[in-house]
Amino acid sequence: MSAHRFHAPVSALLRETAETIVMPRFQALAAHEIAEKSPGDIVTVADHESEERLSAALAAICPEARIVGEEAAVENPAMLDELGEGMVWLVDPLDGTTNFSEGVTPFAIMVALLVDGETEAGWIYDPVARRMCHAHRGNGAFVDGRSIRARPTGEPRPIAALGVHFLSEDERAGLERRAGGKLRIVAIPRCAGEQYPRLALGENDMTLFARSWPYDHAPGALLLAEAGGKTAWPDGTLYTPTKRRPGLLSAATPQLWDQAAEILFG
Repeated sequence: MSAHRFHAPVSALLRETAETIVMPRFQALAAHEIAEKSPGDIVTVADHESEERLSAALAAICPEARIVGEEAAVENPAMLDELGEGMVWLVDPLDGTTNFSEGVTPFAIMVALLVDGETEAGWIYDPVARRMCHAHRGNGAFVDGRSIRARPTGEPRPIAALGVHFLSEDERAGLERRAGGKLRIVAIPRCAGEQYPRLALGENDMTLFARSWPYDHAPGALLLAEAGGKTAWPDGTLYTPTKRRPGLLSAATPQLWDQAAEILFG
């Protein structure tokens, strides 16, 4: 199944959703338009409106595919148990919602197309930079239509962005101790839709995500893989959106992934 036929309409949809729904709400949210789904996990009216628009349009683009949106899955978690069956549009209507709710960047809109549990295509759109990242399995990774290959930063100590917000204090301390003197730790962007492009574009060498919700990672993990990088769990099992395990490690190259895994997990 070729996902190429979906590229133009999905790209146009993400741009249109950003222009008409997301950006008009940026730095203009009222207090009652922001809520917590769970402690530290923010949702806004823009998330809901974006998901409604994307879901309706994706159903028209490919009617045979089911729609699994982040906010719908919060209400009905069983939807995530069926990602391995048939065609699925996986929708993250606003990644980096905490940033968005605070009136800062980055944030992104993301869509992935799954077929029998494998990510066949993915799109990541940055509405502020107007940057479109996309990838098709076996056909490469692209930023604004330009083919890219992931590469190390070349820094003496690899640059690592460690997502430790959802880890315990002991887990955070252990990671920081093991990384000490071996990695240069930088702040995470609080947005997977920004973190994966940073790896693919040579800005960071590696990153650790505490959580692995499929709508957060399916588009970016494919982008990075098609660019030559690697996303896997600590035991080396390659990422797939049908598995939800803690501690997902990504790196710009397989060699950097091995180095990161040795340092962080021993």
